[in-house]
Amino acid sequence: MTRRPTTAPSPVPEDDRNRLLTATHHNPHGVLGAHPAADGVAFRVWRPYARQVAVRTPQGLHAELHDDGAGFFSGLLQLREVPSAYELEIAYADTTQTVPDAYSLLPALGELDLHLIGEGRHEQLWTALGARPMTHQGIEGTRFTVWAPNARGIRVVGGFNYWDGAAHSMRSLGATGVWELFVPGVGEGELYKFEITRPDGSKTLRADPMAARTETPPANSSVIHASHHTWHDEEWLERRTDRPAHEAPFSVYELHLPSWRPGLTYRQLAEQLPAYVKDLGFTHVELLPVAEHPFGGSWGYQVTGFYAPTARLGTPDDFKFLIDTLHQAGIGVLMDWVPAHFPRDDWALAEFDGRPLYEHEDPLRAAHPDWGTLEFDYGRKEVRNFLVANALFWCEEFHIDGLRVDAVASMLYLDYSREEGQWTPNQFGGRENLDAVDFLQEMNATLYRRVPGVVTIAEESTAWDGVTRATHHIGPGGHGGLGFGLKWNMGWMHDSLDYVQHEPVHRRFHHNEMTFSMVYAYSENYVLPISHDEVVHGKRSLVSKMPGDWWQQRATHRAYLGFMWAHPGKQLLFMGQEFAQGAEWSEAHGPDWWLLDPAYGAAADHRGVRDLVRDLNGVYREAPALWERDTDPAGFEWVAGDAAEDNVFAFLRRAADGSPLLAVSNFAPVVRSEYRLGVPDAVPAWQEVLNTDRGRYGGGDVTSPEPVKPDDVPAHGRPASVRLTLPPLATVWYRPA
Repeated sequence: MTRRPTTAPSPVPEDDRNRLLTATHHNPHGVLGAHPAADGVAFRVWRPYARQVAVRTPQGLHAELHDDGAGFFSGLLQLREVPSAYELEIAYADTTQTVPDAYSLLPALGELDLHLIGEGRHEQLWTALGARPMTHQGIEGTRFTVWAPNARGIRVVGGFNYWDGAAHSMRSLGATGVWELFVPGVGEGELYKFEITRPDGSKTLRADPMAARTETPPANSSVIHASHHTWHDEEWLERRTDRPAHEAPFSVYELHLPSWRPGLTYRQLAEQLPAYVKDLGFTHVELLPVAEHPFGGSWGYQVTGFYAPTARLGTPDDFKFLIDTLHQAGIGVLMDWVPAHFPRDDWALAEFDGRPLYEHEDPLRAAHPDWGTLEFDYGRKEVRNFLVANALFWCEEFHIDGLRVDAVASMLYLDYSREEGQWTPNQFGGRENLDAVDFLQEMNATLYRRVPGVVTIAEESTAWDGVTRATHHIGPGGHGGLGFGLKWNMGWMHDSLDYVQHEPVHRRFHHNEMTFSMVYAYSENYVLPISHDEVVHGKRSLVSKMPGDWWQQRATHRAYLGFMWAHPGKQLLFMGQEFAQGAEWSEAHGPDWWLLDPAYGAAADHRGVRDLVRDLNGVYREAPALWERDTDPAGFEWVAGDAAEDNVFAFLRRAADGSPLLAVSNFAPVVRSEYRLGVPDAVPAWQEVLNTDRGRYGGGDVTSPEPVKPDDVPAHGRPASVRLTLPPLATVWYRPA
């Protein structure tokens, strides 16, 4: 070992020293580390609490640095050039560490990454920002990067430095607002945050906006993560591009993962959920937001960790395992995604670097009036990049098959839930949030371009023109579509639920509520949603909305599901409604699975409804007439849309090849015998293929097992007709025999 003493101290200049001490230095690498000097190489180190620091090189040099006070050490070594690799030997009171000097390293973030971030076009932003374990210049460690353009200084703090970031000040990488530091020897599983010095000099401790993993709430530190999951869903990913969603069977089981089976982890859910959903025949599951959120009672709709699945149920790789298992079972995975707002928690995104950053700088634009949260500034390119990349992140990294975008209406309108004087018109004097429109168009166009077979779904409650129109197709209003693949049909949901909640004797006065949806059924590509929002907080469960005694409630529930599955549009049903749970959903306990226990006296009633849902999905998937032309008016014909006095609805659905399916719903509590309906004369006989009144579903078993042949008796504008026996409070489907 060659020991070479320093010729003299080479202390950090006083101004730099003060800025480092006050965490306001934008370029600590320009001061600390090793730098050429007139008489050799100057080494400067800041390690508070260290008793002594020495420099060691691979060539055997060992030189102790001078203690300059306040944790600063320096020395001027008589070297011709800065060594390509050296380590610091740091002696503390009870231990000595030998580590590479973080301040001797070049930036671990490339120029292309910085350029794309500056342009707001980094489509894989998660690979550039956040905490990324890696090997840099031959050294293993973690690269920390964060966007905080208003910060005066940033330090990385975590368990690895006892939450004192003095030795880990980050450097600013120019006009992009990105700060960076590579920390040797720090790896997966470590907790960390960013200590940010605000413009006013105060400090704030923040979780990483790009964290791939978090602590389990209510703890809120970020966790360094690298994925080790090996995917086995290649066959699924290849097959999902066969048909676009609006021309394919699409039957969705919506669920809240933490309460579906309370207490189960992602991996335990993988043992039960795929089998359950596959048995019932749903094509997809839709998960209430799984991105990390601090308050479980928000169901995940107030997100703080946009790039991290909630740690409540396991690690990100555990979540990948669940998705992988669902795919291998032939089940697609949709995820609720929340780009409309974020909570005000002082450790998360709100005024992240001391000024409005992710939220709009105008307080009227920033504050969401309904939820006490903050709205994103969609006009800022970096914020738009954060969100567009986030949509891609879930689909590319987690193989999510589709995003249901929450609260789109609140994004689209500047005056959403605001009174006069509480909002400012756009540059054309209108109420449309043009920045949000641009963002949604960019998100959809980018996602469909990059991820084959993916689908985006808008929860949009107004009559905005062109929600599911392509972004490059200009509509009557002069602007392109938003570019979504599907849209929730909130009008159908409200109208149809209002109809069935009336006593049968009054339904004739509300008949149009069940038929009006066909006036606009082809204006968008629709999903018919009976979601969590309709069965919670005083709205009652689906079966409990129905009038009458328990038999009538279940019968109407079954008839409604039969009507829904036959109506143009895709289907979505929230957990618990598939077996007619009577209680409202609560995230505190989830579905009442005990209702299906054979030991429970009424279990057969609930099992019967579940059997119906299984058969609905089974017949639906085998009948292209029910899904192939959901967005084509040629796929639907009214037979009897005006039978208000009878509470009867009858219509034909047609597949692309013209093959029909006849759906008839009787929402009266009486049997209607010899009920005549006009039918196509080209069909020699009709066979009942589904009847919600069957005994095994809990009905009265008023069925027609034999084929029904048409008569040459005109009805409903058709030359032939059939005489049917319609069960009470039931829906029946017929196909050509």
